[in-house]
Amino acid sequence: MKSQFTDRIKIPAGFWAGIEQLGIAAHVVARKAQLPLTVITDSIVNTAEYFAIWRAYADLIGDAAEGIIKLATVFETSKYPPTVLATYHARDYRDALNRMARYKQQCPPESLRMTEQDDHCIIELEWLNSEQPGPPLLVGITLACLMEIGRRGTGQPLTARLVEFSHDMGDVQALEAYFGCPVRVGAQTNRLSLYRRDLDRPFLSYNQELLEILTPALDRSLDDQQGAKSIGERVKWIMKRSLTGGRPDVQTVAKELNMSDRTLQRRLSDENTSFKHLLTQARHEQALAYLADPKLEIKEVALLIGYEDQNSFYRAFRIWEDDTPSNWRVRHERWRGTLVTEHS
Repeated sequence: MKSQFTDRIKIPAGFWAGIEQLGIAAHVVARKAQLPLTVITDSIVNTAEYFAIWRAYADLIGDAAEGIIKLATVFETSKYPPTVLATYHARDYRDALNRMARYKQQCPPESLRMTEQDDHCIIELEWLNSEQPGPPLLVGITLACLMEIGRRGTGQPLTARLVEFSHDMGDVQALEAYFGCPVRVGAQTNRLSLYRRDLDRPFLSYNQELLEILTPALDRSLDDQQGAKSIGERVKWIMKRSLTGGRPDVQTVAKELNMSDRTLQRRLSDENTSFKHLLTQARHEQALAYLADPKLEIKEVALLIGYEDQNSFYRAFRIWEDDTPSNWRVRHERWRGTLVTEHS
């Protein structure tokens, strides 16, 4: 069973206002996306519709880099949704980024994974449904908004250390000028690397009273949303985010769920599953998702799902699919080719 999430996405009013400021009418985007005009006022869509809107905007704006930079800079702070507004009024840049990573869980289909090490901080964008990655322009605008929040909050012209994209992003030089650092395309992941020293910079927009109002409400909403999922689904989602760092252990996952490892194991038992079984499922599902990407070598797939030894991955994959990763990839490509032919 695949990890589930609520497929209801609210498009912030600032998106429609922003594209209008860029000279693109909202109704033109809706029609280009082949959606009813009511999407502009209702602003609640599913993942497929959400992606269609971003692809439509990308087609209308032309160059992806231009679309990213223009929308990120024109987006009015006053029109931020509450989840983002809470980050803008955080104590400092670190607090803002931690809040963004936490509350992003309420806003599928993407999630953010933040890691601090040595002199830098890496924020990696991941998709809750790895088989349906978002449009490149949406990836770019998500990372640009993280940069924009830091600049607006601190009042300083902050620069990134490195930005990586898995797809072509148009005018790379324009993106490098915006982020103030090298930009790589064709990378394995989409991520923003910041200077760790910048995370301690205080926010001029810090508003303790507003946070005392927003934080409890947002936390309740997040808890209610996560409570609707089974504990097994939540564990597997955390596992998938952690596989690239090695084999996640029960103590680490339990800590992220704010419970003891004994309580976690008991609750999994109540759902007739186990930590070991869910880890196998997470690795299996992620392996299939990664193998579907022809750009990834099989040895890279093995590492991405936590196998340092490629032979161990091959043995596990034979148990899962009764086949080798190479053969599975060939069959999958043939199947995809058949689908394309049937729909062309």
